[in-house]
Amino acid sequence: MLRSVRAERPRTPPRSAALLRKRLPLVAAALVAAGLTAACGPSSDPVWSSAPAGAQHSSTALPTGTTSASVAPKASPAAAASMSASAVAGHSRTSIGSGYRSGSGSGSGGSAKTPAKAPRTSAAPAPAHVPGPGYDSSADAQKLIDAALRAAKSDGRMVLLDFGANWCGSCKAADKVFAQPRTSAVLGASYHLVKVDIGGDSSANDALLGKYSPSGGTYTMPVLVVVSPSGTPRTDTHVTGNPPLTPEGINSFLRKWAP
Repeated sequence: MLRSVRAERPRTPPRSAALLRKRLPLVAAALVAAGLTAACGPSSDPVWSSAPAGAQHSSTALPTGTTSASVAPKASPAAAASMSASAVAGHSRTSIGSGYRSGSGSGSGGSAKTPAKAPRTSAAPAPAHVPGPGYDSSADAQKLIDAALRAAKSDGRMVLLDFGANWCGSCKAADKVFAQPRTSAVLGASYHLVKVDIGGDSSANDALLGKYSPSGGTYTMPVLVVVSPSGTPRTDTHVTGNPPLTPEGINSFLRKWAP
């Protein structure tokens, strides 16, 4: 009885199946290694060491702090999410801060716009009142001096006491200079002027002259006394002599003793 030739051939497994059985352990090991890498984070090797040449060039061209899309797969999902959140937060802070400083906030952020403040301007104080020519014999000179000293303490000006008489020619010459615009401007900016009549028989006014010009003797009118806001005389023309009763002389005197 003839045996079948096909039955006599030894049964050998296909070559492809044998190769598959040999490679299965290697594939399983590779999968385990890949899982460990994903769980433990990105490799410690530099990202650019395994990136293609085109990806390296693109990453170099990007500005500092920007993550290239070509190297993003090297990071783990958790690290990528953290980097993306940090980048978004940093961009948001920069935009809000820039808009706040410039005063042009974005409507999408919901931040209120801060209007620009107007620059502060310090207006000069109004000029002090300058009395007209002549001397009022009925005025209460002490009250006028007290009011001038209070005003001087408030605005820092000096007090100028002008002791004179309506019949005094030199006093009239000084009044003409005081009335000129340039001299009146210096007076109003730096002094509170008080005119005291000593040409009559007012003992109260004579006492004021003795208080602020205590040197005594014969007085040459007008007597000009510059008093500080605290009430202390700074200069007394009864002692120093009057300046020339001209615009140049009186203006020079006023500027010299101005605060």
